Amino acid sequence: MNKKIYPSYFAIGAVGLYVVFIIIPSFMGFYYSFTDWSGFSDEITFIGLDNFKMIFSSDEHYMHYINNTLIFSVATIILKSVLGFSFALLLNEGANKLRNIHRVLIFMPAIIPVLVVGLIFKSILNPETGLLNVSLRAVGLDVFAQQWLVDLDWAFKSIIAVDIWKGVGYIMVILLAGLQSISKDYYEAAVIDGANFFAKLKHITIPLLMPALLITTVLNLLYGLRVFDIVYVLTNGGPGYATDVIYTAVFKEFSEGRYGVGTTLSTVLFTVMMIIGYFVIRLMSKEEGVRT
Repeated sequence: MNKKIYPSYFAIGAVGLYVVFIIIPSFMGFYYSFTDWSGFSDEITFIGLDNFKMIFSSDEHYMHYINNTLIFSVATIILKSVLGFSFALLLNEGANKLRNIHRVLIFMPAIIPVLVVGLIFKSILNPETGLLNVSLRAVGLDVFAQQWLVDLDWAFKSIIAVDIWKGVGYIMVILLAGLQSISKDYYEAAVIDGANFFAKLKHITIPLLMPALLITTVLNLLYGLRVFDIVYVLTNGGPGYATDVIYTAVFKEFSEGRYGVGTTLSTVLFTVMMIIGYFVIRLMSKEEGVRT
């Protein structure tokens, strides 16, 4: 079969758009992170690493934002993966007629807009009139009623829980597709050899599902590092700055006219994502090499 090869200059337009809208703004942002650019002055002065020193200083709150972002990423990766894998296993087994309905119900939160999710859970988690606390008090479990979104100890945990509720169905669907691609012959041979559920899980399911697990981990990681909407809608970084993450901090810095600091925070996050991306690509290449 002859392959139709297009001239290389056909790509000039796409490359030009990529350079104009991606490359140039990225380099401009990188440059501005070394300046005192702000909305209070028309002059932009190069100040070197001063913004980076301020961000990594223990006297400022910026390290708290970075720590929150990393904690959110790690927690959601682990919990979404474990719950998504568990749901995928349960819904992949047996011939339950309600299995498809269960899949839809678990996946449904993933397609609900974040704004809607935020409004729903702000109502549910309201300390006085919210459904959760009202239900707990109704059954005599007042001790478990909390100030979910306004208490320093519970606000960030509540955001993580809401995000897991919304995103676990998406992870489940990917892992379920991976499970269904594994040939039944492996399990039948394992049963003949006397393998129990955990032996099949360890030696068949997890190794053959590793590519899908790697994909979901990467997706969760990228989302976790760039999280903004769910935090902004639920708490706007409060109480105080307890639940602020990098992108809510960037939003607030730009809102206050501190553009240089905002671009510096973005540069730090971009650098972290590039480093992680490098190792992820190496890991994926290694996995591909092992399979081939």
